[in-house]
Amino acid sequence: MPSAVALIGARSGSERVPGKNIRPLGGHPLLAYAIATAEQSGVFDRILVSTDSEAIAAVARHYGADVPFLRPAELATSTSPDIEWITWTFERLSERYDLLAIVRATNPFRGPDVIRRGLDQLLATPEADSIRAVELVKQHPGKMWVVDGSRMRPLLDQPEPRTQPWHSTPYQALPRVYVQNASLEIAWTRVALEQHTIAGDVLMPFITEGDEGFDINDPHDWMIAERLLADGAAHLPRVPQEAFQWATYKQNTARV
Repeated sequence: MPSAVALIGARSGSERVPGKNIRPLGGHPLLAYAIATAEQSGVFDRILVSTDSEAIAAVARHYGADVPFLRPAELATSTSPDIEWITWTFERLSERYDLLAIVRATNPFRGPDVIRRGLDQLLATPEADSIRAVELVKQHPGKMWVVDGSRMRPLLDQPEPRTQPWHSTPYQALPRVYVQNASLEIAWTRVALEQHTIAGDVLMPFITEGDEGFDINDPHDWMIAERLLADGAAHLPRVPQEAFQWATYKQNTARV
């Protein structure tokens, strides 16, 4: 079995949902569910959280993840590419791993089975460099437009003139199009280190189901997540640790 490391990026400074990665959802910080999912998948030799924040690092360690060092601020902006902090991290690790998985903290309903399924799919296809989670689009690009002054034109080239244009075609009759989500990415580490890319040349789709790809990006997403939980329509991974105590953390840091 190839060795594998889970990489959980959890920077500070979220603009749309302040403190998103450590904001409580269902009794625990959001970050806790990514760590629990990675641990319960049983496929990782190490679960590593990359953050620029001491407070986030404390939360990560409480829930069982490693935080060997803090990420520099210039690699923790809203526009920082994943590959930059990933290669920076590997340059500082003494261990080497065959595979890396990006397990994003903002995806609360992805369970450990998703990781196991994704890994099995990658290992069953030796020619693949990586897998990336995708789902069917809800807003089809065939019905999207570019506005140019007082007129507009389709975003995509349309089929032959003798056939029905996509913008006038029922969704069910359109070509199946997928959009990536934040559920999972797994790649061979050599791809990241040698090609400076997570995807590589041969990228396989990993198709998620239901709420497995649900990602929290803004307050509306957070509201939906809370509603799904309240209605019993979605479930969070089990977290074995007691809830992180912010009052105790603040008291201890104030003494330093």
